[in-house]
Amino acid sequence: MADRSIQTRRSRLCRLPGVRVVGTGSFVPDNVVANEDLASLGCDADWIVQRTGIRERRHAPPGMTTSEMAIHAAQRCLEQSGRSAEEIDLVVLGTFTADLPMPATACQIQDRLGINAPAFDLQAACAGFIYSMITGMQFVANGTSQLALLVGADTNSRVANPDDKKTYPLFGDGAGAVLVEAGSDQQGLMAYTLGADGSGHDLLCIPMGGSAEPVNPQGTLAGEQFMQMEGRPVFKWAVRLIESTVRDVTREAGLEVDDIDLFIMHQANSRIIDAAAENLRVDSEKVLVNVDRYGNTSAGSIPLALDEAFRDGKIHPGSRIILSGFGGGLAWGTALLVW
Repeated sequence: MADRSIQTRRSRLCRLPGVRVVGTGSFVPDNVVANEDLASLGCDADWIVQRTGIRERRHAPPGMTTSEMAIHAAQRCLEQSGRSAEEIDLVVLGTFTADLPMPATACQIQDRLGINAPAFDLQAACAGFIYSMITGMQFVANGTSQLALLVGADTNSRVANPDDKKTYPLFGDGAGAVLVEAGSDQQGLMAYTLGADGSGHDLLCIPMGGSAEPVNPQGTLAGEQFMQMEGRPVFKWAVRLIESTVRDVTREAGLEVDDIDLFIMHQANSRIIDAAAENLRVDSEKVLVNVDRYGNTSAGSIPLALDEAFRDGKIHPGSRIILSGFGGGLAWGTALLVW
């Protein structure tokens, strides 16, 4: 994988009003893995903090799956909203760490929660929840769903290589969920953009396990079943991407960056978040950061942070929230959500 520069491609700007979030929920495993706990792997605790801002993360215990974390998050979402599983008529799960290659993990969520609804997975790596949220909101806006459960969940500890000292410390496990239904014209996505640039697909990938390279002994010995990342170009691309897409969606909504109440960016690295916020001249008090406690939870990142912000009283009716996800693909999505 070459250390190369990836140019940010502009993608279409769209609007999706008339949909509102009526519930949030999240879940992380109890097992806290501090930086010091990784010393036996040769990871330096201070280096991790300086380069990423991460001090600890959660790892799922043996036997805990992506679907189990997603179900816990969904149950908490239902409890918070006062809704029942019987009301849900659509389940969309964003994940790249499915329980099994087939069938969709969303089907297990649907079954175990007692939901009578179609269910499917959507794979866009760390942008998985943004893709899932916009997909689910389209169903609601079109009138083909009355109450949609949208989940982001990943068990990264199962696909991160313990021998990769630069990558393994970055990732944690977690899940988040939201419920959406029809709302007023003043609610929903006032502007959003989704995009992808497949020319950077090899910068963040799992080489083995698909049709290109089925599981084989040689690949396993070489560690090709684990995630591989070329950090430098991804870092630079992410900072440029956040700044450009945030400016695009706020402009499309007829607003200024200063008009935004809360910024929830994918929690990949505090240095990415800080650099993007500085370029946008955003007050740090408006930027939610929990990567120091949970690490990069991939598709679980944004809904987990959204639930935390809501439960902490940072979100109110009418709040203008920027959500920005980015990762493998390379894929991205940035949205301006009005609560």
